[in-house]
This record gives sequence, structure tokens and C-alpha cells, in this order.
Amino acid sequence: MGQFVEPTPVQVGQTGVVRESALTIGEALEATAHTVGDKPVEQSDASAIQAAEVRATGCNVITPGGLASMAQSAAAFNAECQREEEKIKMGDVLTGATAKLPADKAATRQDAAGVASAEMRNNPDATATPGGVAASVAAAARLNENVGNVM
Repeated sequence: MGQFVEPTPVQVGQTGVVRESALTIGEALEATAHTVGDKPVEQSDASAIQAAEVRATGCNVITPGGLASMAQSAAAFNAECQREEEKIKMGDVLTGATAKLPADKAATRQDAAGVASAEMRNNPDATATPGGVAASVAAAARLNENVGNVM
């Protein structure tokens, strides 16, 4: 017996029409949980997550208990934590990200650039983490453009 799965509607972003199969910022954040889930959350990660949440929701106000708030708390905790195994990991914060966001939208090139800027600006080495938040949002944006999901 087969299952019926109803597609999840995707909101229209400020950049244009979105088809239902477009990859969202929330899905990109969930992908990050899979690619670098064992990496401790650092300030650059928290900044990138905050930028991604702002772009996904269209709201500059950080929601208490939201992804950005959780990431900031994790980065602050990890900065003081001496034992590596006790640090809060990216997967702890980003698993189920789509459900934790109050709104979501298809990832665009502009979103990817904003998230990358936030991540690199808050990294002492001025680089983005391979497979991290910026890389995942950029990959989603590229896929959306390549298959024509975002116009």
C-alpha cells in the first residue's frame, strides 16, 4: 500500500516566484546539521545561523528560543567550555531547523551572500566553514537557480 504525501507549500520571497520544489533556507540549515553536525558551534556559526533566520523569516527581531537564539547561547557556552565532548554541536542546534523556523523561503543567491558575509565577518580567519551554514545555503541557492525554481 502506497503513502500519499502532500507537498509542503513554500512562501514567495522578495526575489520572485517560487515553485514548490525549491530548496528553502530551513532545509539548507538541516543539511548543515548532517554535514558538520559534530562541529562545536562557534560565534561565526551563530552569526551565520542568525543571518539565515533573518533572511528566512524576513524579520530582524531574534525570537527567544529560536534557532539564532539557541546558536548564540551555544557559542557563548562553548567559548567557556574546556571539555570538547561537552560542547554544544551544530547538529544539536540545527536538527529539525525547518520546523523551528516561524517562516521559511527558497534560498537565493542574495541569501547565500548575506549568510556567507555574516559567517566570515565573525570568524577570526575570515573564512567560512566547508560544509557549514554559508556553504549549505549557497548550495541550495545554486540548485534552485540550476533547476529554475527561483526566478
